[in-house]
Amino acid sequence: MSTEISHHKTLSESIPRKPRIATTSLCGCFGCHMSLLDIDERILQLAEIVDFDRSPITDIKHCGPCDVGLIEGGVCNAENVHVLREFRANCKTLVALGACAINGGLPAARNTIDVGECLAEAYCTPAIAIENPGIPNDRELPLLLDKVRPVNEIVRIDYFLPGCPPSGDAIWQFVSALVTRRIPRLSYALIKYD
Repeated sequence: MSTEISHHKTLSESIPRKPRIATTSLCGCFGCHMSLLDIDERILQLAEIVDFDRSPITDIKHCGPCDVGLIEGGVCNAENVHVLREFRANCKTLVALGACAINGGLPAARNTIDVGECLAEAYCTPAIAIENPGIPNDRELPLLLDKVRPVNEIVRIDYFLPGCPPSGDAIWQFVSALVTRRIPRLSYALIKYD
């Protein structure tokens, strides 16, 4: 048997692997994902240089090993904690995308109210509760946390991209820099904190 064969790479080893991108959403409005889709035809350019894992572009429900993960939304319940930890474990680089991921955003407005009071107001107030008033108590419902938390209180985050939501242009520049192994640098005009 010739040793020459062992020195040659297989075809799959000689073709460079595209970076993999995944996204997920926790407690928020899905606006950051809409901004990702707002990169319009540039999504086709991105698809040429990356493979999409879990994202609004695919129908993949669980994240596999990825190079870049984009996480939107704050952490409001036990299921969010589980999803976020699993996502972090599968992503080499994790980006907190938008105000909800970075500081809890609008969902964190409930942080000044006791969770029990909040649930009672929503489910037991006669003017609001339509029929069968009472706080839902089903094992299928995830346990609410006492506060809506930013993602960096649960896992390590590599980058933060602010905005409510960040613009499609900001996401495009940020993500295209990451997947081409450049340090993301955005102009002042692209950084929004509202």
